[in-house]
Amino acid sequence: MTDPILQVQDLDMHFPIGGGFFGKSTDVVRAVDNISFEVNRGETFGVVGESGSGKTTLGRCIMQILEPTNGSIRFHGKGKSPVELVGGDKKALRGIWQDIRMVFQDPQSSLNPRLRVIELIGQSLRKAEGLSGQELADRVSVLLEQVGLRKEFLLRFPNAFSGGQRQRLGIARALATNPELIIADEAVSALDVSIQAQTLNLLQDLQEQFDLTYVFIAHDLAVVEHVCDRIAVMYLGQIVELSTTQELFRNPKHPYTRALLEAVPIPDPRARRGKRTPVAISDGSASAAGCRFATRCPNATDLCRKTAPPKQTVNAADVLCHFAGGI
Repeated sequence: MTDPILQVQDLDMHFPIGGGFFGKSTDVVRAVDNISFEVNRGETFGVVGESGSGKTTLGRCIMQILEPTNGSIRFHGKGKSPVELVGGDKKALRGIWQDIRMVFQDPQSSLNPRLRVIELIGQSLRKAEGLSGQELADRVSVLLEQVGLRKEFLLRFPNAFSGGQRQRLGIARALATNPELIIADEAVSALDVSIQAQTLNLLQDLQEQFDLTYVFIAHDLAVVEHVCDRIAVMYLGQIVELSTTQELFRNPKHPYTRALLEAVPIPDPRARRGKRTPVAISDGSASAAGCRFATRCPNATDLCRKTAPPKQTVNAADVLCHFAGGI
């Protein structure tokens, strides 16, 4: 039995383009286009794709930083009735944002450089629980220790920390309200490889300690392979494959997924021998009527170029391809 904490149904996020300052828009960019999926409580749900695939836009729609064009996002808080996030009253949703938090990609820009650590992390505690003074300082100190930082850092400014330490501050800020769901948007991509590993280990430890659920947005397949239970692969606004991590890496079914996996660098030259040269990933174009990957797919047929593919389920994986079962 699955226990969904988040249900996304038929979600669209379209941005109008063209028309100039006073003119009407002449077209739209379909950054997120008819996406549906569920995230189960306690799992790490990965969302991967190249730049421009729509994965960050999807995360911002979940957080309602962007208001979706269409669709539904339902959050199931523990012991609470499901809440519809799209189109909900902003005041009524304030309590929900204690349960859903976000860790942003760049800790340098996501932390206000003019605020000390106690203020950065303590803001949400003031609003949510009315804490102040020593009580606030004690709570923030505990949060710092939970992410591997010393409580002596309370009165420092963000520019006194390294990139990895700043990201730990961002994680501590997300944890402040005891959330159930954390959206991690490229949370380790701006960090050195050694610091990435430390941060990923920290996120996994915190997940076990606080029974957290993650939506882990990334472009690095080597990262998501080690931390995610299931992975959704996005291409030009659509989820083209959704599968368990083991199945996706063992037997990818969409040609775009295979292209991504073949593009992952392999350090051992002997292991690289015999690997097929990966197809070009994307130039941002899409077929108007057919499959969006048809212009790049080495297996594309006239059917692919003329008709949008249906979603098919193959070995428990959802695949958006005419030939998901094989060509």
